[in-house]
Amino acid sequence: MTDINATRRRLRSGTVVLGGMGLLAATLAACDSDPDKRCVERDSYTSGKGYKVVDDKYCKDGSTSGHTWYYGGSKSGSRVKSGSFSKSSGGSGGSGVSRGGFGGGKGSSGG
Repeated sequence: MTDINATRRRLRSGTVVLGGMGLLAATLAACDSDPDKRCVERDSYTSGKGYKVVDDKYCKDGSTSGHTWYYGGSKSGSRVKSGSFSKSSGGSGGSGVSRGGFGGGKGSSGG
């Protein structure tokens, strides 16, 4: 009898682990892959203040000109600066957006 109970416990334990992994995968897939991107007006740059941040719908609609994604940087009010128009470059502050996995953040190097 004890062998059957032990087998059932192992099966339930495995189900919990697999179910938890599925939940983790779904959560990660639902997260935005570019948390530091903002839609900006390309012609709105002001020295010392940066670019004007606008609603994401202007960048998602490919027909709207004058708006683009801006990566990284620091936001102050409705403005953002010290970032980049490219996902991979670091901008003037050298703080590019890292798209690494767990533990892949600032200070990590590629190779």
